[in-house]
Amino acid sequence: MLNLRNLDCAELEAAVAPHGVSPELGRRIFARVHREGAAGFPPGAVRGLSHAASGALDAACEWPELAVVERRRAADGFVKYLFRTGDGYEIEAVRIPLPDPAAARALKVRRQAGQAGSLEALPTAKYTVCLSSQVGCALACDFCATGRLGGIRSLKTWEILAQHRAIAAEADHPVRGAVFMGMGEPLLNYDNVIRASRVLSDPAGPAIGAKAISISTAGVLPAIRRFTAEGHHYRLILSLGAPTSQERRRLMPIEDRWSLPEVVAAMRDHAEARGTRVTLAYVVIGGVNATPRHAQELGLLLDGMRVKLNLIDVTDETGRYRPATPEELGAFRDALVALGVPVVRRYSGGAEIAAACGTLAARRRGEEIAPDRVGSRRALPDGTHRGRVWEPSQGSH
Repeated sequence: MLNLRNLDCAELEAAVAPHGVSPELGRRIFARVHREGAAGFPPGAVRGLSHAASGALDAACEWPELAVVERRRAADGFVKYLFRTGDGYEIEAVRIPLPDPAAARALKVRRQAGQAGSLEALPTAKYTVCLSSQVGCALACDFCATGRLGGIRSLKTWEILAQHRAIAAEADHPVRGAVFMGMGEPLLNYDNVIRASRVLSDPAGPAIGAKAISISTAGVLPAIRRFTAEGHHYRLILSLGAPTSQERRRLMPIEDRWSLPEVVAAMRDHAEARGTRVTLAYVVIGGVNATPRHAQELGLLLDGMRVKLNLIDVTDETGRYRPATPEELGAFRDALVALGVPVVRRYSGGAEIAAACGTLAARRRGEEIAPDRVGSRRALPDGTHRGRVWEPSQGSH
């Protein structure tokens, strides 16, 4: 059977051509499948498609779905979805509320002028979605809940897109971004993640801007090189974990396969090829990787690199790792800023439903909500997913 949900536009046009469908009609079918999220071809569903072609496609196509097991909402407006695949595995995705950018900038100005509190909420204007790319993860990062599941299998393109489709269909505001920071290592499922990104960014599909699609990696070196060579406009994010190979190895076993200097060199080349800063993510763990000494070593590692460093609080339900204290975090951040490293601290939303990156492991926590209530909460404490809390010019937390 033909699964059109698994195909990008060029692939879909080629797949329907044997049924007498022109490229123009193929693009309309693509829009029906990927923008409208529709299934099947009843008469008149696609303008210009003949009854004969509609019948032939109906007979040839299948329309697989992920089952929505439940939805959990956090007080800050994050909603975590639990999906079940056709072969019985459970995966998670998160709907992340975002404010209007102009309103967020205005709030920043008011805060700098001392006219707004740090927890003033902004109404939601749009959403981004955090998508899973695999069932479990084989990389076994020590602070990551998904890594404790082990590697099970990669998701197909349609399974990635089905997460977005289900969330967008229930959202009370448009979905304008996507981040591959859910379950799995996206670059170990390279072809399906890139194909899904092509569909998500296609103007005839969901039409998410390519620059609003982020793909995170723990450091799969050949895929980073391939991504750069292919010239994709999606944002590539490298998760560091530590500033030295010795320390990173204890947290991220991928270090034994591709070393930190190698992957940072690949990201440096990516920055030069793109002509822009690259984003590096750093999970901050109290007592482990967030001292002024670590900042000095990060400064040496990133010297001369066009980079933005995102600081993310660790979320470890086992209790083995704890977030840094405000004092630790402040000293670490100040040392980085003194070295000229552009630093942003990101707000980790949805904590009570385990919705933060690194905590997705198909766990059922938080307030379960019905589909007709899923869009009812519209506040985010401050800005974006893991929203901006620090700017380089500001003081410590």
